[in-house]
Amino acid sequence: MDMEQLRLLNACDSGLKYAEQFATLQEAWDKCEKGYWMLWLAGRLAGDNQSPSRRKLVLVACECARLALPFVPPGELRPLRAIEAAEKWAEGGATLDDVRGAADAAYAAAYAANAANAANAAAYAAAYAACVADAANAAVNAAYAAAAAYLAAYADAAARGKILAQCADIVRKNYPVIPE
Repeated sequence: MDMEQLRLLNACDSGLKYAEQFATLQEAWDKCEKGYWMLWLAGRLAGDNQSPSRRKLVLVACECARLALPFVPPGELRPLRAIEAAEKWAEGGATLDDVRGAADAAYAAAYAANAANAANAAAYAAAYAACVADAANAAVNAAYAAAAAYLAAYADAAARGKILAQCADIVRKNYPVIPE
């Protein structure tokens, strides 16, 4: 993959500007600290809903979304259930209807939470991760799962940076080379 291909995939301006600093896109990938950019790219390259590459993407987005779970209020299980349903689907043990129901419940949890608080962002992270399985635009939902995990730590700048780096490490662990 080269810069022109990245442009053709409609990468955001800030992502393009970041990538242009490096000799190769692989070098940019290796040094990236923003897991949501990496998930977006992996999502743009993932196959259709039933492909093994989409299932892998769902698992990676779920792993990133799990970083937001510590910010969910005790006893609120809808975000966790959404992540678990998506993981189960990716492993062949659930239907898309199961995932949709769990994602809807996680969205309801997010709606019930104050829009400016961590619980809201954490619930959205789970819902977005679940929607990667079903959405036409897997790239956007995968990126949102990681971004919402990052936003769940909104009160603590150090935690936000840590979550972004953890998401990037999760993506790199699963995709050491930029997906084709």
